[in-house]
Amino acid sequence: MPPTARDEAVHRDGGHGRPGATPRPTSTDPSTDQPPALALLPVAAIACATAALLLLTAPRFGYFSDELYFLAAGRRPAWGYADQPPLLPLLAHALDAVSHGSLVWLRAPAAAVTALGVLTAALTARELGGRRAAQIATAGAYVVSPVMLQMGHLLITATLDIFLTTVTTWLLVRWVRTRRDRLLLLVGLTAALSLQVKFLSAGFWAVLLVALVFAGPRDLLRRPLLWVSAAGALLTAVPGLLWQARNGWPQLAMTKVISHEVATEEGGRVMFLPTVLSASGLVGAVLLSYGLWRLLTAREARPYRFLGLTFAGLCVCYLVVHGRPYYVSGLFAVLWAAGATGLQRLRPTRPRAWSTAVAYVLSAALAVQVLPVYPVHRLTSPSADRLAMESVGWPDLATSVARVYSELPADRRRRALLITDRYDQAGALDRFGPQLGLPRPYSGHRGYWYLDRPADDTATVVFVGADARYLRQFFTSVRRQGTVTNAQKVHNLNWGAPIWVCEGERRPWRTLWPRFSHLNADSAKRQADPPRR
Repeated sequence: MPPTARDEAVHRDGGHGRPGATPRPTSTDPSTDQPPALALLPVAAIACATAALLLLTAPRFGYFSDELYFLAAGRRPAWGYADQPPLLPLLAHALDAVSHGSLVWLRAPAAAVTALGVLTAALTARELGGRRAAQIATAGAYVVSPVMLQMGHLLITATLDIFLTTVTTWLLVRWVRTRRDRLLLLVGLTAALSLQVKFLSAGFWAVLLVALVFAGPRDLLRRPLLWVSAAGALLTAVPGLLWQARNGWPQLAMTKVISHEVATEEGGRVMFLPTVLSASGLVGAVLLSYGLWRLLTAREARPYRFLGLTFAGLCVCYLVVHGRPYYVSGLFAVLWAAGATGLQRLRPTRPRAWSTAVAYVLSAALAVQVLPVYPVHRLTSPSADRLAMESVGWPDLATSVARVYSELPADRRRRALLITDRYDQAGALDRFGPQLGLPRPYSGHRGYWYLDRPADDTATVVFVGADARYLRQFFTSVRRQGTVTNAQKVHNLNWGAPIWVCEGERRPWRTLWPRFSHLNADSAKRQADPPRR
């Protein structure tokens, strides 16, 4: 429909009587005043099917390493932790306590927010002017995205961070259309929650503000409720920031470690954009690319251009600092919505409908492989999914350690100490060890080091991982007494890990423990590392 004379006038003055002001749209289609009807039944069906799939696969295999760490950290409540704010550890501990260790209950929030993400993505398409087909296409893209399914299977920081960013973009799109300032209070709430899940979310807001300055709508930056909400969100982050300051800002040190891992082990900058597209999925990559192009270039999408610039800006930032590709996944939904809304202009035909259906089915078949829908013996293959491989064998690790611990003489066993080289190993012993009679574990790895230190009256140490050369820095006697295996014979990171019996600590623990603090799990890379505190 060609624009009317009134439409042209509104475009010139932005609806505010000022030449060149940002238009005040009702959707990306300027010919409509209200968004299309919500395709509630099909979108709800997609969301419910997603939740059901995630809940059915939740108990398969076992805990992910970060989940074990969150359970252990949550049992030691604090205002902050070394590598994340307190919300997720406390949530994980609460769920574990009320469900008596149920993996389904632990992962139920992840399934719930992923299903709600499907609905939010469809609502975003609706706000952009997407009709029924565009809403269903956007919801479908969310479901067949490998990163959304993989994160929906686990209760980790990325799971909640992606969902909260998805909700934030929907609220911002809705504000641009309606100019209802009370939506900004909800934006502040999502920001506050994001800062309690992951400090990295501050990067999204920084890039978003820059994009608003360059592309508008600058009216948003003049809204008092925006800054009131921002102040409230920052206020909630103060306790965690104070914890970080008192402990030497370990989050910044972790950022450097992650950058090094991405650069040396995960393909670095060369693999960033290909990984972003593959994480989006087969259909999702097409919609994402087209949606980004529309947001950056299409005249009717100009009011929402700041979101396209935010995505592009975040990609540039994470390319420079070697960030992980899934850090930008929270913006996938708005790009899919923009792409699907643009494609609805095409007149539907039977051949096109069939090809679209086939593309979604193929995308789903590929995406579902990130879930544990296959027999566990497939993890013995060299090409097996690394994340799934690291989700098996935790009870076996505890059993292997318990065997060595039980062989200690009774007088030495009463004062013995368990230390692990990696934080996930300590988390596994914390989760499965008590039922085997094991004492609480310690680890110098990453955030686990901050949870507690050994008492000075401990003697014999059962140490999991590392090597003899590293351990002789701390003990006069180091003997290998066991090896970690698992019943599934999956050769993951724990397979073949040595179990040592160490005695004769060279210094009291109050002075020795700081030297155990390390961010890298490879003992060979830290032989000469000085203590961090």
